[in-house]
Amino acid sequence: MEKSWNEISRREATKWISLAASSVILPPFFNAQKNKTLSLMNTRKVISSGKMLPVIGVGTWQSFDVSGNPAERNPLKEVLKILVEHGGSVIDSSPMYGKSEKVVGELTAELEIKNKIFEATKVWTTGKEEGIDQMYTSMNLMGANPMDLMQIHNLVDWKTHLNTLQKWKEEGKIRNIGITHYHKGGYDEMEKIMKTEKIDFIQINYNLAVRDAAERILPLAKDKGIAVLINRPYEGGSLFEKMKGKEIPTWAKEFEAESWGQIFLKFILAHPAVNCVIPGTSKAKHMNDNVQAGFGKYPNQELQKRLIDLMEK
Repeated sequence: MEKSWNEISRREATKWISLAASSVILPPFFNAQKNKTLSLMNTRKVISSGKMLPVIGVGTWQSFDVSGNPAERNPLKEVLKILVEHGGSVIDSSPMYGKSEKVVGELTAELEIKNKIFEATKVWTTGKEEGIDQMYTSMNLMGANPMDLMQIHNLVDWKTHLNTLQKWKEEGKIRNIGITHYHKGGYDEMEKIMKTEKIDFIQINYNLAVRDAAERILPLAKDKGIAVLINRPYEGGSLFEKMKGKEIPTWAKEFEAESWGQIFLKFILAHPAVNCVIPGTSKAKHMNDNVQAGFGKYPNQELQKRLIDLMEK
């Protein structure tokens, strides 16, 4: 739920003051944007740490895999500025994503937002020493030491890497341990890990068209107190294709959605197990739209069913 002025933490108040001091105008969340005045993005608790995580972040697959050309990097810098200005913090990457980790590290340093973000990446290799080398490289590229969240990408050699991550968490090199997958083919193994191992996060695919995770994975995460990041919220853009040319339903105003993108994200955030959705984008206009889904209400069960019916038709 949205936080009132009295509920804002000292850290968040400091964050607001520092942002205001850097500009002659107040940051976007202070501006009169309908009922979002004097509010930050909605947050949800990470049970293992007790920390509050903003519900909209950004993924970097493909979108951040760019060269040093300012024409390619400047739009990404704007994407990150918009995320942070609206109270968002989660930036997710991987060695699999080409230059993305390096670009994230350099842009967040240039923007001086390291104390405002939650950085997540992954280990994506086999072998203990190979995993250690890759993770150190990722942390150096992103300029994140400690790393907020280190995840085992698509469960690759997870038993080996989990031992390393548990030790690293004890040593303070990372703050949270996670596992990821993007397809229901990995759900059975993911479920076993969630039941038998101590992890803080899972990252999984879930959206209006592909809802398999809601059958077992998301309820189990809720029961176990495991935080959830959601990837592929637009199913690779196919959700927009399905709704191309269609007006958004008038009843979307009941959960304060003003675009198809906001509808898709708010459907995901209506699930009580979900902590944060990480849509990828390289465009400021899309980031501006995405962050709005982090404010206001979410569809109740009746409205969720209507959205599913609409999608299936």
